Amino acid sequence: MLRALMGSIVLNKYGEPEVLGLRKENNIVEERKDFKGSKVLIVGGAGFVGSNLAHMIAAQEPEQLVIVDNLISSDPVNLPDHKSVKFVPGTITNERILRELPRDLDYVFHLSCYHGNQSSIEDPLMDHDNNTLTTLKLFDHLKDFKNLKKVVYAAAGCAVAEKTYGEAKATREDAPVSLYHDSPYSISKIIGEFYGNFYFRQYGLPFVKARFQNVYGPREMLGAGRWRGTVHTVWRNVTPTFIFKSIMGESLPLDNAGNSTRDFIFVEDMARGLMACALKGEVGEIYNLASGRETSIRELAELINRISGNETPVELKPARDWDTSGTRYGDPGKAAEKLDFRAEVTIEEGLEKTIAWTKENMGEIQRCMRQHVSLMPDIKKYL
Repeated sequence: MLRALMGSIVLNKYGEPEVLGLRKENNIVEERKDFKGSKVLIVGGAGFVGSNLAHMIAAQEPEQLVIVDNLISSDPVNLPDHKSVKFVPGTITNERILRELPRDLDYVFHLSCYHGNQSSIEDPLMDHDNNTLTTLKLFDHLKDFKNLKKVVYAAAGCAVAEKTYGEAKATREDAPVSLYHDSPYSISKIIGEFYGNFYFRQYGLPFVKARFQNVYGPREMLGAGRWRGTVHTVWRNVTPTFIFKSIMGESLPLDNAGNSTRDFIFVEDMARGLMACALKGEVGEIYNLASGRETSIRELAELINRISGNETPVELKPARDWDTSGTRYGDPGKAAEKLDFRAEVTIEEGLEKTIAWTKENMGEIQRCMRQHVSLMPDIKKYL
């Protein structure tokens, strides 16, 4: 039993527990510089972040890149066309899919989720099936894999950020976890951290937590996947929604009058951060993948309108009734120190790239939107 290896517990400079002895047992594998020749699994690899990560890893010539995705909020057009890629359509909770995973995987990225907050509020049971249960079954299946070097989990910064509309402080990795959350999505993401911590402590699963901030960029397809109960199946996140409506010359709706703030990080930076977690992250640890810059939603809207040339005035709206997290951003210090990871793309550069990608891929985006037109007839005007 690994518990015999535990040794004493101390706190590091970030206020987090370090289990002496166990870390040495899990760090015996020499650190790699890339994924060349490796066997990699990405759960949720057809999605927005997962597909960008898949393209980057495929470019490094892995021996095999297995992508499992049930396409509930993603589209296969995002998948890389590479000889190493094996795409498995379906949910990671499926026993057959789990049994057929290569037993000699080197790295696993668990990025799948039930997207996003509003959909989870509409259907908490679907969120449980596609957020919580997926994590538990995957980690339980991987616990005896002998070759695993890292299992990187997509955690959520919103699950630990202070719930405030006042002045935000950069959220550190050791921020306290509230018992009160805004959505089942937030609950399920923090439960995923708890399950990973358990399998790390109990079985030595080489578990690393990567806390996401607000990711934006190419390959986020409005309307991708199946209907998830609300209009947010199409209008999924603020950045792609604003970009699409701005290109169409429409007014951008600013909840809370645009005064809410977020930490926006470009998807290519996020993918680099995830790879750094796999190659350099210490098992059992957690790292914020953040820009460290607080940007208001109004600033975001104004930047998008300026770049796209949209002169239509914004629409000021009240705060969302379910959202108590008005202002937040992440502290990138630990990732910079321990992983040598820093977000490199400014929000201006990232938005320019994303707007260009959206214009180039408008046909694919409209195709994804079109499949929901019977439930959202008002989107016909865009098609």
